Amino acid sequence: MRPFLTLHDPATARGYYDNGLWHGETFYHLMARHAAMRPDDHALRDGRLRLDWRALKTRVDAFADDLRNQDIVAGDRISLWMSNRIEAVIAFLGCSREGVACNPSLHRSYTCGEIIELLQELGVKALVTEPGWGADRASKDFDAMLKDVSTLTKLYTPDDFPTETIAAEPEPHANPDSIAYLAFTSGTTGRPKCVMHSSNTLLANARDLARDWKLDLNSVILSLSPLSHHIAWVAMAQWLVSGGELVTDDPPKDVSRLDWIVETGATYVMGVPTHAMDILAEQKKRGMARMGNVRTFYMAGSPIPEVVAKAFVDQGIAPQNIYGMTECSSHQYTHPDDPPEIWVSTCGRGGPAYSVKIWDVENPDRELPQGETGEIGGKGAAMMLGYYGNQAATEKTFNRHGYLMSGDLGSFDEHGNLRIEGRAKDLIIRGGHNIHPSRIEALALTHPTVEKAAAFAVPDERLGERVCLAIIGDIAAAEMLAHLAAEELSKYDMPEWFLSVESLPLTASGKILKRELTEMVKRGELAPEQVRYTAPKAS
Repeated sequence: MRPFLTLHDPATARGYYDNGLWHGETFYHLMARHAAMRPDDHALRDGRLRLDWRALKTRVDAFADDLRNQDIVAGDRISLWMSNRIEAVIAFLGCSREGVACNPSLHRSYTCGEIIELLQELGVKALVTEPGWGADRASKDFDAMLKDVSTLTKLYTPDDFPTETIAAEPEPHANPDSIAYLAFTSGTTGRPKCVMHSSNTLLANARDLARDWKLDLNSVILSLSPLSHHIAWVAMAQWLVSGGELVTDDPPKDVSRLDWIVETGATYVMGVPTHAMDILAEQKKRGMARMGNVRTFYMAGSPIPEVVAKAFVDQGIAPQNIYGMTECSSHQYTHPDDPPEIWVSTCGRGGPAYSVKIWDVENPDRELPQGETGEIGGKGAAMMLGYYGNQAATEKTFNRHGYLMSGDLGSFDEHGNLRIEGRAKDLIIRGGHNIHPSRIEALALTHPTVEKAAAFAVPDERLGERVCLAIIGDIAAAEMLAHLAAEELSKYDMPEWFLSVESLPLTASGKILKRELTEMVKRGELAPEQVRYTAPKAS
């Protein structure tokens, strides 16, 4: 076993075990138990294939056998950079059998250069990917670039994925407290940090959710969030706890998400409010009275608009309002018996696997009383085990009481429901996709005519937020977008609004007041130009 340095503490762990928050099973153990008890029941589905539990276990064991054959062992790392195919879930469970840490958080929006840096940072032994995947894969020789990852020994694609077991069934890795999951997230600077989770830290939250929302063997869990996003792995953990069927966001060609929900018989759909609004709009346009078999619609990432909640309630679907982070999963959530005003205005009271308190923004070691707004901090069985290879970032994330500080602002109502008030950190979330203003600004400032740049959020009814770039300098919007593209800004992070200004609002210390820019747009004092980046056609 190659060791990780983590926050795992045996004394704390004993308390979690004693309280039933942690169990002695890994992800693989749960999967194997379902396969033994109900081998012919449906287990996993994408737009190409549907597996029962027996077939799933065979495919997982085949992948795990190949890892072993490649001398990829417990403590090693592999990464996934691919679409929402079931191979990603199979690889993850195969890693669990061998004790290998799996990193599935490489988004389609990443460039090849960004991927190489992240693979190098983790020192991965293997990569699971597919041709053409990524922001600029079509114009890069990614296979040649992989030669710069000196630790890489194996490349898997769906076309050469192991499907046959090659060894007698070995004893699986048995430690549910070792690192099983690695997910890149980012702080205010945009520099990725890599969250470490064990089977137990992820499953603790999943057990709370599955219990409180009554998921069982008949549940069909469909994640609209891609497998590179943490929400999809919250879905995976709930699936293994409940034993139902997991469906990925991979509908067949020309099948809409609404039709995929109906076709798969999904009962529990997970995503962000943007997903909900788009699907409800399609449902209304087509005159459909009911959204298939859906009973619960999980929404995280931004507040649920009241009109969205009502549209679900009117057809017998319970909207589930969620707040969380990759570091602590979907720890705050509403409950089925909450009144509608709680669904709409709060993120609920969550479960026992994570405890939240509100802390003074100026003094994060001072807890604030009920009703006051401050920074949200929490700790518990669902909390990450630190950032991979980054002691400094791990230290900065916690206050002296051991609470993980979120960077988000909130308050509690008199019933203990958490209300999100805003963000303290510099981050724009566009339809669930995190965009880091600092990177856009840094690239904009490389243009010789730009003196200052500020990327800030403009509210958007459908996506929550879009990026507006304000600059002081002599450059038109189209030229700026072309410059950002030349500097390899992902097309998914491109500004959609543009402002050329003579001055920017500043704090007393000279920092740009981005919140004031947002408010100035809301008040009509600034009128940004709507822009859209279009990549040049190949000649």
